[in-house]
Amino acid sequence: MNFLTLMFICGVIFIIAYFTYGKFLERKLGIDPNRPTPAHTMHDGVDYVPAKKPVLLGHHYASIAGGGPIVGPITAAVFGWLPAVLWVVIGSIFVGGVHDYSSLQASIRHKAQSIGAVIKEYIGNRGQILFLLFSISALILIVGVFVILVADTFVAVPQAATASMLFLGLAILFGFVVNQLRVNLVVATIFGMIAMLASVWIGINYPLNLSATTWVWILLIYAYVASVLPVWVLLQPRDYLNSFLLYGMMVGAVLGIIIAAPAIQMDAYTGFYDENLGYLFPILFITIACGAISGFHSLVSSGTTAKQLDNERSGKFITYGGMLLEGFLAIIVIGSIAYLTQAEYAARLAELGGPIGTFAAGIGYFMSHWGIAETTATTFAALTASAFLFTTLDSATRLGRYAVQELADQRVPALAKNIHLSTLIVLIGAGALALSGTWSTVWPLFGSANQMLGAIALLAVSVWLIKKGVKSYFTIIPMVFMFIVTLSALVVLIQRNFATGNYFLAISAIFLAVLCLFLIMEAWRSLSATKDEDTTVKADS
Repeated sequence: MNFLTLMFICGVIFIIAYFTYGKFLERKLGIDPNRPTPAHTMHDGVDYVPAKKPVLLGHHYASIAGGGPIVGPITAAVFGWLPAVLWVVIGSIFVGGVHDYSSLQASIRHKAQSIGAVIKEYIGNRGQILFLLFSISALILIVGVFVILVADTFVAVPQAATASMLFLGLAILFGFVVNQLRVNLVVATIFGMIAMLASVWIGINYPLNLSATTWVWILLIYAYVASVLPVWVLLQPRDYLNSFLLYGMMVGAVLGIIIAAPAIQMDAYTGFYDENLGYLFPILFITIACGAISGFHSLVSSGTTAKQLDNERSGKFITYGGMLLEGFLAIIVIGSIAYLTQAEYAARLAELGGPIGTFAAGIGYFMSHWGIAETTATTFAALTASAFLFTTLDSATRLGRYAVQELADQRVPALAKNIHLSTLIVLIGAGALALSGTWSTVWPLFGSANQMLGAIALLAVSVWLIKKGVKSYFTIIPMVFMFIVTLSALVVLIQRNFATGNYFLAISAIFLAVLCLFLIMEAWRSLSATKDEDTTVKADS
């Protein structure tokens, strides 16, 4: 089969889904474009700031499309390309897209607070406390791991370090020009794009060589500053500009695929068991996270995106459309290895040190077909991937700060109001993790924890909708599936780590499983209580 045909079919399915299932979701969630969003009703100039639609799409997409849609599909291809493609398409449309969109809408109906606030109101205080503690722990893990990943990337590809540093200065200048001088967004974007390309050229010619430890400290300081600055200063313009890098890479890759029309040589299906990963079920659904569904997306939707949403009507475009676009990126990622045989894929994975390098080599190969040097194209793809690792780092730090503040609210008011202290709580934990280098021992737990977060977010949204009289089977079915997947993966993790004597991981997995069951029980208890009324959701079914 030709990969161009496969890519075209997937793209058409995503477009049809956006205009049909997306419309269905919009109706079920009771979207009202005339209802003011928290970005307007709670405007504070720091976190609650309405953003233009393309700017917010850039922020949201740059935040959710970190390394996930690259690492997951490439890793899961050990089972063959077909299971990965099927899960990316089905998962993006019916699971991940629903998860991201409904999380956003639930959040903005609750003052753009996190899913924890929804859990508190509809499930109870204990559920909220456990959810926030779980979220903070997961975000500390994410920040710590991404600090190491970015530091290692900058050491291995110092060209990316130079370009990334220049991007930061450019983003601050762009934010000032657009928000303070009121320069037309299109004009500013054109000059911003030219400056970004110049930054890439400078990065390739003047690489910045520093040690990994030095980068860890620099990144921690950067994450702190980026988390406390008003969003319009750095986060909004940086993510908006970075998103064009990704759009450019996707367009370049698609053009290359159209010209090259590569035949798929990889096996469609290799078997139900892989010696390193385990069984296809549930491992495939844990490994492919951001390309189909990721709990981290609910934190972004209900964290930074909800506070900047200008109009409810834009939510489908930004979150549901953003998830489908990420699904399409995951399809391209699968294409970057599908033109190899199974043996060549395994060899390249080992030779290039993992999925990021493998992905960059595949994209570089495609882009070389429209005239650009393959080495330059490969470097550009690597730079783009590293830029998004960088983006996820500071977005996760800001989300961690939000979670600490929400947990402290009405419990430790002084901490809730202190953005510096609440940020430091996240970064001290992440810094200790990054500097100790022990993250690799808990990394296997991250996949399960992340997907469980997605299941819990769907649980919270389902309870909210049920309590308001809306038939919520469109969130309940994916929720049940994700709970089955997550609990199955935890059972596997518990068995494997007890067998190998890694009791820390085994006990941690047990804790997560107990937490999961506890929240299900709390939700069931809540649903048995008296129903409330909420006019923000129109019970149209």
